[in-house]
Amino acid sequence: MDNVSYITAGRRKSAVARVRVLEGNGKILVNKKTLDEYFGGLERLKKTVLKPFSIWDGVKNYNFYVNVSGGGVSGQAGAICHGLARTILKLNKLSKAVLKREGLLTRDPRMVERKKSGRPKARKRFQFSKR
Repeated sequence: MDNVSYITAGRRKSAVARVRVLEGNGKILVNKKTLDEYFGGLERLKKTVLKPFSIWDGVKNYNFYVNVSGGGVSGQAGAICHGLARTILKLNKLSKAVLKREGLLTRDPRMVERKKSGRPKARKRFQFSKR
């Protein structure tokens, strides 16, 4: 393959990750930083991001450039994971069954519940006083 380039998007909560892939040597840059620089000591989030790479070993031939915005670090890690899984699907059609079985291609539909009027938060209630 010569000069492969794909752009895919991954989403989680209110975070959006745009993943661009080019032929290279297997490096991953998130907002122009390495994974260690971007997520610091949060090993659980780094593990979440790298989960799609455990399925396909051809990753070492490509460089992944991720631009992520919105939400918090946990949502961003989930969005990056979703975007990387979609990118791997474009690079290797045979990995679809494995990615789908692991649940990496499904967008997580859970969102923050809205605040209701007459309450301090979505479900929390003000203290009840009988007398």
